[in-house]
Amino acid sequence: MKKIVIAPDSFKESFTAMQAAVAIESGFKRVFPNAEYEKIPMADGGEGTVQSLVDALKGTPQSISVVGPLGDEVTAVYGLSGDGKVAIIEMASASGLHLVPPPKRNPLYTTTYGTGQLIIDALEKEVEHIILGIGGSATNDGGAGLAQALGAKLLTREGTEIGYGGGALETLWNIDISTMDPRLRHVKIEVASDVDNPLLGPLGASTIYGPQKGATVEMVNELEQCLAHYAEVIKKTLGKDVKDIPGAGAAGGLGAGLLSFLNADLKSGITIVLEATRLKERIAGADLVITGEGRLDQQTIFGKTPIGVAKVAKEQGIFVLAFAGGLGKGHEHIFEHGIDAAFSLVPGAMPLEDAMENGLNYLEGTAANVARIMAMKQSTNLVT
Repeated sequence: MKKIVIAPDSFKESFTAMQAAVAIESGFKRVFPNAEYEKIPMADGGEGTVQSLVDALKGTPQSISVVGPLGDEVTAVYGLSGDGKVAIIEMASASGLHLVPPPKRNPLYTTTYGTGQLIIDALEKEVEHIILGIGGSATNDGGAGLAQALGAKLLTREGTEIGYGGGALETLWNIDISTMDPRLRHVKIEVASDVDNPLLGPLGASTIYGPQKGATVEMVNELEQCLAHYAEVIKKTLGKDVKDIPGAGAAGGLGAGLLSFLNADLKSGITIVLEATRLKERIAGADLVITGEGRLDQQTIFGKTPIGVAKVAKEQGIFVLAFAGGLGKGHEHIFEHGIDAAFSLVPGAMPLEDAMENGLNYLEGTAANVARIMAMKQSTNLVT
């Protein structure tokens, strides 16, 4: 083994992608101490994307106070790449469901304003590229709050600014984007979303995701009407018809807002991360690529990190291993999508608390054992 690339996702609620990569490297170094190792933390646009890309791009976290989903002040964090050119933002940091206690969850009132403030802060740092992950929202305002934070005027019939929240959209009469921050025209904005829901209808933002944000049946109907009105005003004033675009319903309609106000590019999260980390270039010449995440199962083949990494590796004919906290039902399907072998890091039956608390040690040990098998097979010419 001359070159080994380690590109895992985070193991949710246990350890980050970089911590996983370090543990795997430590295990393999017991057997292949002289190999060249490159650790590239990965993500697919969900939880942990900022941390993974900050680590992968040798960046730093940025912490600022913003307007939270309930209109109060919260502290939000985003990432800035080492060269200062890329900002990595998770809307959930400023506008996420976890920021709203269950008794207070009501998407008629929650706002994306704070996410817009994160973008403004990134512009202040003169970034050239913004990667925005939009999972985990507490909102159903169609990105109206974000647009207001960026300088757009969302006005009532009387010419006053509409309020916060999805319910306030019913008062919208006119949109003026001439006052938006001009720096937005010079920044590439990519949106990491694996949600294809349209803005409206039985598969739309309000119907599918409203209830988990606290909406009752009555609220869902009201939110649906508000977003439908919002879409009509956008079409009338901005000339854009977003209601049926796949992904427009993501994050309570934030996808529609980003398409309308920023001409953002909606992509799958793993595609954006693969491009940002330059994985294709960095694995060139590798003998082995190692990936992984908390659980490998049938859902893994649908846009998850290990499959994204494996596809890139297979383009160059590189052998791919995957580690996971557990191998779930249907995980065998991953072998049809570029992963050659998969291993659970848990050495045996144990309490979940033990597995999570000691997961890094188990991952390092499992990696070492797999490395020993590979070394043995190499020495007996069973691996070419």
